[in-house]
Amino acid sequence: SLCMDVLIFYLALRALDTIEDDMVAFKDTPEVKIAHLQSFYRTGLVTDGWSMQGVGEGDEKVLLEQYSRCVSVFKSLSVGSQEIISDITMRMGAGMASYVEQDLGQGCVDVEAYNLYCHYVAGLVGEGLSRLFTSSGYETDRVAAVSRTLANTMGLFLQKTNIIRDYLEDYVDGRTFWPQSVWKTYALTSDLGEFAHPHARERALACLNHLITDALQCAQGALEYMSLLQTEEVFRFCAIPQVMAIATLAELYDNPMVFSGVVKIRKGMAAQLLLDTKSMGGLHKWFNIFARQILKRVPPSDPNAAKTRKVCEEIIALTDRNA
Repeated sequence: SLCMDVLIFYLALRALDTIEDDMVAFKDTPEVKIAHLQSFYRTGLVTDGWSMQGVGEGDEKVLLEQYSRCVSVFKSLSVGSQEIISDITMRMGAGMASYVEQDLGQGCVDVEAYNLYCHYVAGLVGEGLSRLFTSSGYETDRVAAVSRTLANTMGLFLQKTNIIRDYLEDYVDGRTFWPQSVWKTYALTSDLGEFAHPHARERALACLNHLITDALQCAQGALEYMSLLQTEEVFRFCAIPQVMAIATLAELYDNPMVFSGVVKIRKGMAAQLLLDTKSMGGLHKWFNIFARQILKRVPPSDPNAAKTRKVCEEIIALTDRNA
């Protein structure tokens, strides 16, 4: 019974994301992009017949061209769901708009800006979903109580994984989010693209491992959030992406391929994770396995070796019994 609510929530945010990501359509008119992002919750989301032409590619372009189909379904949802979706869409659009005119060719300024961006594009998703789970009666008020804390942490865990993985693609697109306050401590130049060169490999890996260690700090909050969920379908919906994230981080850790292409977990592994993540035991099993994998591969000379070992050992201690 939550299928349509979550579907429309996803498509509304996907439409926002498509507008934000298009670096061609609004190249000379950033103020137009900002206006669309800030107003989408009261225009595209609710206006019969609304559409946008010439923005995005592939299926995302089709979504904007035919968005009026989403509007009609949105209006059929409960008033409570409409209010939640509208609120998150408004706040995410405003957050995205605040980054449009920032020069992100060399990443965001610092970790604070990095965390804030991740909050806007993923933490808010966690909040909105938590409110939908609670308003529908599938989850208790304990989940609503952590919608702005642990649910945000869960969103950050996913988004940081994506940002780390997409280093090269984002750099080529001229819009990346690796925080300058981190990567400039490892680079010899003021160009984030330096890490793509073989001569910078050791420093690139040290920076990569630093950011992965930072992302792993979110794991405990994500696990705590999922311990509050009582409906199996809701649990799996939240847990599977989290398992995929830590599996991806294990694949990315100390992996030079990050700087020459896109690193992904194998399809067979992804299928196994999907089938296995049905309970807290399955969730803890895989978090335990991937934390141990990373722990085994920590280079003794890595500048963040002690921090990486510590966070991995904390995840292992937290999951050992159930795993």
